[in-house]
Amino acid sequence: MPNARPRLPSFRVLRIPLLRLLAINLAIGASAATLLVGGLLWLNPGHLRELIFADRAPGIGLALLFVSFVITLGSAAMGSAIMAQGRKQEDSEGGGGHTLKLAAKKVSRRTRPM
Repeated sequence: MPNARPRLPSFRVLRIPLLRLLAINLAIGASAATLLVGGLLWLNPGHLRELIFADRAPGIGLALLFVSFVITLGSAAMGSAIMAQGRKQEDSEGGGGHTLKLAAKKVSRRTRPM
């Protein structure tokens, strides 16, 4: 086949909308974890940077710190994305005003004199 193109690896898994949503939010959580670990190392609270780099193998400590933050922040970002799936567009504007109006109508019906 002289006209055959070389096949590039395709990410067929990312064509599934739910998995693409989870991957994007995992990347958001991982970037937040990178910023947080970098900020912790830069600010050096409680001499954390000095403790990590004074060890014989500082890579292990950095890897444990980074991976734990990625797991925590990545799962929080993915969970919030999943929880926001059922929300309609009009829900984002009200801020709970509709429930207060409905509750006021119920109260006004009950307090009406007979």
